[in-house]
Amino acid sequence: MMNYSEFYTFPKNVVTRWASHENPDGEKGAGGKAGNGRKGSPWFRLNKGESHVLAHAENTSGMIRRIWITISEQIPETLRGIRLEMFWDNSDQPAVSVPLGDFFCVGLGKTAVFKNALFTNPEGRSFSTCIPMPFKTGMKITVTNESSVDVRHFYYDIDYTLGDVFSDQMMYFHAYFNRENLTGMKRDFELLPYVEGKGRFLGTNMGVRCNTKLYSDTWWGEGEFKAYIDGDKDYPTICGTGVEDYVGTAWGQDYFYDLYSGCPVYDKVNMELCFYRFHVPDPIYFETDFRAVIQQIGAVDRDDYFHHAQLLYKNLKAGTQVIDTKGETVDFMNIPMLDGRPLLFEREDDWSCCSYFYLDRPKNNLPELMDAKERIGGLKARPGYMGNYPQEMPLFD
Repeated sequence: MMNYSEFYTFPKNVVTRWASHENPDGEKGAGGKAGNGRKGSPWFRLNKGESHVLAHAENTSGMIRRIWITISEQIPETLRGIRLEMFWDNSDQPAVSVPLGDFFCVGLGKTAVFKNALFTNPEGRSFSTCIPMPFKTGMKITVTNESSVDVRHFYYDIDYTLGDVFSDQMMYFHAYFNRENLTGMKRDFELLPYVEGKGRFLGTNMGVRCNTKLYSDTWWGEGEFKAYIDGDKDYPTICGTGVEDYVGTAWGQDYFYDLYSGCPVYDKVNMELCFYRFHVPDPIYFETDFRAVIQQIGAVDRDDYFHHAQLLYKNLKAGTQVIDTKGETVDFMNIPMLDGRPLLFEREDDWSCCSYFYLDRPKNNLPELMDAKERIGGLKARPGYMGNYPQEMPLFD
């Protein structure tokens, strides 16, 4: 809930700064110097292999309040290939090291129009967030182009304050990216691997490319969300009832977006979709450690199993086995008539995620970001689309 008193209360010793390419150091009275102040340097070029510092502050406390970015080449190669990193309090290890697009709730390199409580993409061609990101002694935000494409125009604003005073309960913002292509049979996909410390799980943005070659158009999202909190081992403290239930809808899933959950992309032809869930009104806290996963389970309903039996029979003829959640081989030509319950079976699909959390320390113990080729492999852009412009329209250099 918004604290309206912040609108009219002047904080002591706090100053406002913006970092953009017109004033990358956020210096007082130093913005817009290039070109005699006539929009001389609003963007920079980020060629493949290059890195760039977007914002930094040293020997001071403060808070990132808003980040806005847009780039000219908005395709899977760049949205997954550009690495975004954030460092707090002079740490040599980033708290955030994720692909640019996935960080801004854009999964699978597919831009879409959406808005929610933490991220917005109002016309499907810009990326912004208002997640508060405090720091005590400094910060640095960088981008590195690990793709094979030169980005000709990189625009950004990073809005922050300096001099903020925080209590001992302040936590640092972190983000983690994961992809498995394909996921492992009967092995839950990790939204957030085991992380140590006190913190809060803020939520996740997920992308799924369904394995239609093996499972045709069967339902993919029967797996349950599970959160292992403070020493949980065999069984979690939090366990949901299905993917679409976790996202906040029910009885299947389609395109929608809302404040704390949504599905901005649902490509029913290629069976690719992107969806998010944020724990803002329902915080998930942990004291010592945390891990979040989601099961890889599909289903065939009684009402349409004959349709799926025909589509999936070729897999059985080819010797491909489909295993149900009891470990038994599914014979799609002889599925028993069920009493309203779906037949559940294990799946292997392409899953990815960017998960967000706060931690009581500026570092985490998570694995490093995977190689760009692993992040990008198999993703396809929309036909005839090259960033914000049709391919026949040349970009100005």
